[in-house]
Amino acid sequence: MNDPIDQTLDTVGPRLKNLRLRRDVTLTQLAAETGISTSTLSRLEAGLRKPTLEQLLPLARYYGVTLDSLVDAPRTADPRLDLRPISCGDGSIIIPLTRRPGGIQAYKFILPPGSDDTVPDLRSHQGYDWAYVLNGTLRLVLGDQDFLLHAGEVAEFDTRTPHWFGATSRGPVEFLSLVGRQGERAHVRAIAETH
Repeated sequence: MNDPIDQTLDTVGPRLKNLRLRRDVTLTQLAAETGISTSTLSRLEAGLRKPTLEQLLPLARYYGVTLDSLVDAPRTADPRLDLRPISCGDGSIIIPLTRRPGGIQAYKFILPPGSDDTVPDLRSHQGYDWAYVLNGTLRLVLGDQDFLLHAGEVAEFDTRTPHWFGATSRGPVEFLSLVGRQGERAHVRAIAETH
């Protein structure tokens, strides 16, 4: 009888390859982003090498998925609630809201109070972002523009534009973020009221 752990690990390779192909990323590009050699990535995808936690963590981070979804771990709770928060070293928490790889990914971000004189570390990458503020004040630096977004306000932008999110000294902020690959935008449809 096959070991359940081995059976679970055997499914990781095809899942990794599927994620990479959906993102339209080469092994060379993925190696540059994750620090894992192209030969190791190739062997992982082909199932010729069992993945280690040190390999799975940067891959899950790059693809924006949980480790559970990457290895298809058995669910231990209600599947609507089994999306585990990710704690960042700075006190921020990221809660994945979607499980499926590819397509638009949804996240809830909770950022601790910030400092109004924080110098933002602008980042850019392929994709499109839509951010909706739930509570608090979100500081969004987008290129050379600096915005303060309040509860109920939204920003939508191409993530190739250097950007940074942070909270202000007014307190913590919670916001939703929809992140899609380049060209995938959130579609907003307004329906006129009929009387």
